[in-house]
Amino acid sequence: MFKIAGLDKLQKEFKEAERALSELDGELGVVNFDPHDPASIEAAINSVYQMIDERTAEYASNSIVGPLVDQMKEKYREHILRKAAETRLKSDEDK
Repeated sequence: MFKIAGLDKLQKEFKEAERALSELDGELGVVNFDPHDPASIEAAINSVYQMIDERTAEYASNSIVGPLVDQMKEKYREHILRKAAETRLKSDEDK
């Protein structure tokens, strides 16, 4: 019989990742921003980052959760930037 080293740690990380993802399930919160004000947009992005970090802080050292959190933050950042650009374009068209 042989023992696979590290399997217990991996199982623990998977369980933590499952709990972390359940923390992120549903609505994170609401952010408002002025699409014409870069500082307001940046503040909204930072607010989302903080919401994500608060929900996942317990799992920050988990090697599975860390990359997922980074990807999620990037997706929200892109969404906010896209929304701001779309709103600016729409307001320019309405003039």
